Amino acid sequence: MRDILPADKARRERVLAIIRERYRAHGFDEIETPALEEYSRLHAGIGGDNEKLAFNVLRRGLEAEAIRAGADDPAALADLGLRYDLTVPLARYYASNRGQLPGVFRAIQIGPVWRAERPQKGRYRQFMQCDIDIMGDDSARAEAELIAASLDAIDALGLEGATVRINDRRALDWMLDTFGFAPDERAGVLITIDKLDKIGPDGVAAELRERGAAASAVDAFEAFLRRPQTLEYNPFGERQIRKGLPENAPDEIVAHLVGIGEAVAASREPAPGIDPVPLVFDPFLVRGMGYYTGTIFELAHPSVDYSLGGGGRYDGMIGRFLGQQVPAVGFSIGFERIVDLVAEQQDATANAVVLVHDADVPVVELLAHKKALIDAGARVRLERRTKNFKALLERAQGDGYTAFAAVRAGDAPGALEVKPLG
Repeated sequence: MRDILPADKARRERVLAIIRERYRAHGFDEIETPALEEYSRLHAGIGGDNEKLAFNVLRRGLEAEAIRAGADDPAALADLGLRYDLTVPLARYYASNRGQLPGVFRAIQIGPVWRAERPQKGRYRQFMQCDIDIMGDDSARAEAELIAASLDAIDALGLEGATVRINDRRALDWMLDTFGFAPDERAGVLITIDKLDKIGPDGVAAELRERGAAASAVDAFEAFLRRPQTLEYNPFGERQIRKGLPENAPDEIVAHLVGIGEAVAASREPAPGIDPVPLVFDPFLVRGMGYYTGTIFELAHPSVDYSLGGGGRYDGMIGRFLGQQVPAVGFSIGFERIVDLVAEQQDATANAVVLVHDADVPVVELLAHKKALIDAGARVRLERRTKNFKALLERAQGDGYTAFAAVRAGDAPGALEVKPLG
């Protein structure tokens, strides 16, 4: 967990403001959920490995004997926990407030989440998530809206050229069934397949055999990975999808993915040299969350070799809380990664002035000078003159201030000489 210094905080808020503005432009409404959720919801078996990283809150009023008795049962000791993502709280929120929400609900949720990660570069125990979700729509329109809004936000941040890798969990299940993997071994098989881009076909095949997967299924999968392939470029569409899957892929799944691409293309301005459909079909995209039931996707950018966000369809989650199935799909931008890539810019208040005053200037005069500049649209900070005047101005510039003025006793408000910094 980190303290955020003023310049970094201003930058983060600027990025968040752009993301919020673009999401709202696409018809999403912002909501807020509590930092705490019930222990039973956070450990319902739908959060994957994140459930193991949850910070749990000890029940109030437990005596020492009760703590000893429950040492092997976390549920007996904790009744609440800090949210480890925004999707589980959203499902509970929708189930609790459905009567006051539209039939198709488009939600923005931005806020901190907590995971007991092992601290390392890029891994924080408290970090910001920026999610958009659509509940109540089982058509390809929902995925297309999410992808279009997310790409629009990324473009607005100056990160043009992003693409979305896309797959469908149903296609993965069909493919594993085609190769002959038994249903009870698929969870482990998917964990290994998810490493394909890191360890390659040889590594995947070797690890699958080490796991004890059916030999005939591993042989069939390895043969598929090594099949001869032509190198011609195929834009996103039916041909690209079918070439990435074994023969006779289900028409319904292929049509769903094609429909997403067509809708995303319609949402974007055509430009020379830019693919109108910034989607890439990846038949081996897995994503680790156990609650995904259909389409899954990840956001990629050519400047980095890691994903900048992702999401997918989780049609089965809300039903756990509501007792009635509701289709749902979401997309989460990796804010902590995005904010480090956004180019440095001046704070939105371009006219930011430091008033450097002598010690003998009366407070009433200082506040009169400050008010005159604020009324003119400036951001204003008061600083008493120090011996190291240059260092004072450099610090102010580092904090985002663009100009300064020297104030002496008796100066008339509005008559100061404002000079640019730098």
